[in-house]
Amino acid sequence: MIEIKSYKDLLIWQKGINIVVNVYELTEEFPKEERYALTSQLKRAALSIPSNIAEGYGRNSTQSYIYFITIARGSLFELETQLILAEKLKLIKNEKLFANLMNQIIEESKMINSFITKIESSKT
Repeated sequence: MIEIKSYKDLLIWQKGINIVVNVYELTEEFPKEERYALTSQLKRAALSIPSNIAEGYGRNSTQSYIYFITIARGSLFELETQLILAEKLKLIKNEKLFANLMNQIIEESKMINSFITKIESSKT
């Protein structure tokens, strides 16, 4: 088992970083008029995932840690909703990348839920 010395060792953080990179790549092809609308919202939601995982790691209490991990999970669901909207609005050109992102979101959601359960069970 890998020893966790930093938030960067957490697989949920690493996968969150990959989600951000993929969102940036996907939105490169969005129309310019979406730059300050849906494109901006997608990027913010994606950035919030690994950012909150890192911030939670830096907190001094388990309860704070769980709080920030749940914010990351909320941002993940926000991102998923925005991607669904982008697809319905026919803004997505790279269907393969879109499908990959949706699969990453499912996987990240399961991992975050498992991580929260593990942290909560270690409190007792």
